[in-house]
Amino acid sequence: MSVYQAAEDLSMFGTDPWWLVVVKAVFCFAFLMLTVLFSIVWERKVVAWMQLRIGPNRHGPWGMLQSLADGVKLMLKEDVIVRRADKVVYVLAPIIAAIPAFMAIAVIPFGPAGNEVSIFGQRTTMQLTDLPIAMLYILAIGSLGVYGFVLGGWSSGSTYPLLGGIRSCAQIISYEIAMGAAFASVFIYSGSMSTSAIVGAQQERWYVLLLPVSFLIYMVTMVGESSRAPFDMPESEGDLVGGFNTEYSSIKFAMFMLAEYIHMVTVSMIAVTLFLGGWRAPWPVSTFWEGANHGWWPMLWFTVKLQLLVFFFIWLRGTLPRVRYDQLMKLGWKVLIPVAVVWLMLVATVRTLRNENYEFTDIALYVGGGVLGVLLLSFLVDFFRDRAKEEEKAGPAEPAAFDPMAGGFPVPPLPGQELPPVPRRRPHRERELIVSGGPDTASDGSLDGKEASDG
Repeated sequence: MSVYQAAEDLSMFGTDPWWLVVVKAVFCFAFLMLTVLFSIVWERKVVAWMQLRIGPNRHGPWGMLQSLADGVKLMLKEDVIVRRADKVVYVLAPIIAAIPAFMAIAVIPFGPAGNEVSIFGQRTTMQLTDLPIAMLYILAIGSLGVYGFVLGGWSSGSTYPLLGGIRSCAQIISYEIAMGAAFASVFIYSGSMSTSAIVGAQQERWYVLLLPVSFLIYMVTMVGESSRAPFDMPESEGDLVGGFNTEYSSIKFAMFMLAEYIHMVTVSMIAVTLFLGGWRAPWPVSTFWEGANHGWWPMLWFTVKLQLLVFFFIWLRGTLPRVRYDQLMKLGWKVLIPVAVVWLMLVATVRTLRNENYEFTDIALYVGGGVLGVLLLSFLVDFFRDRAKEEEKAGPAEPAAFDPMAGGFPVPPLPGQELPPVPRRRPHRERELIVSGGPDTASDGSLDGKEASDG
C-alpha cells in the first residue's frame, strides 16, 4: 500500500517549466561546489586545531578563501601528459570520475514534497526530481565513479597508479555490497525506494533509532566508498606515492580531488536522507515550533545535519591512522557483509510478523529466540574450533630419540630425524677471553699467564 502511496506522491514532480528546472540544476551544482570549498577549508582548520597548528590564515578573512586560491593555482599550473599514457583515456578519466559525483544530488530532497516554496512566482518542490527507484539510481551513479579512478590509473602507463586504480575498484565493490544491504533495511521499513517517501516515513521516528545497525554499517561503508582516511588505500602515499592520480597535474588533478570531496558530500546527504530524518527539524525544535518543517526552514536543518557528517569525516581523518589493505578487505568481506545480511534478515522477519498483526511480545519472543539460537550455535562452533586449534598447537607426541646404532650397525637419519650430539673434547688451544688489566687476570696455567699480560 505504501508503494502506491509513494507513486501518488511523485505526481507533482516533472511539472516544472524548463527555466525552473534549469534554476534548480544550477542551484544543486552551486550548492555542491560551495559545500566542497567550505569543506576543504574547514578540514584544514579543524585538523590544524586538533594538531595544535594555525592552519590557513592568509587568503580572505580567517583564511576562508584558501580552497578557492588552491583551485585557481591548480588551474594555472602546467598541464603535463606523460609520454607513455593513453592520451584519450588519460584525459577522459577525471571527467568520468567527476560527473557521476554531481548527478546523485538530483534526487536528494531539501524540503517537503509539496509546493512549499515560490521561486520567481512559481510554486515548486524543494527537490530537482524524484523517482520510484531513486535509491537504485544513486547506487548505479555512485558505482560509475570508480571507472574514472581505474581508467586514470591504467591510462597513466605507470605501475603505482595502476595499483591505486585496482585498489579503488576492489574497495568500492567490497563496501557497496554491505551498503546495499543497509539500504535494503530502510526500503523494508519505508516501503519505498523514493527519497521523498523515505523522508516522509520518518515523521514519527528517524531510522537512526529504528535501524541503528544499518546506520552504523552505512557510516563505515560511506567512509570506504569515498576513499577517505582511514580507508584511503587508493592514494596511500606511504606505498603508492599518490595512487591513481600520481601522474596527473593541473586541472585534471583538481577534478580528481573535486570528485573525492563531492563524493564525501553526496554520501553524507544520503545518510541524512535515509537515517537522520532528511530535511526535518530535530526533535526539540519540532515539538514547540509548527513552522519548523515548512517554507525555507527545512533547508537549514538539512544543511546543519550535512555539515555535522562532514565534520565526522574530518574527525576521522585527524584521529585514526590508515589501516592495512588486508585489514580493509577483511572488515568489508568478513565483518560488514555478514552482519548486514543477518541484520537484514532480522528486519525482514520483524516486518513480516508486524504485517501479520503479531503482538510486540510475540515478535520479541520469536526474534529473540532466533538470535539466541544463532549465538548458541556460534558459541559451539567457536568452542570446537578453539579446541581443534589447541590440539593442533600441542602437536603429536615427541618421537623417541634417534639411535643410529639401534640395529647393530650405523644407519643414516631419515627426514625429520637428527643425530644426537656427539661429545667432543675441548680443543687444546681454546682459551677463555680475559680482559687485560682487569681484577681477575688469572691465567689458565697453560702459558704461565702470558695471555693476560699487556706485553
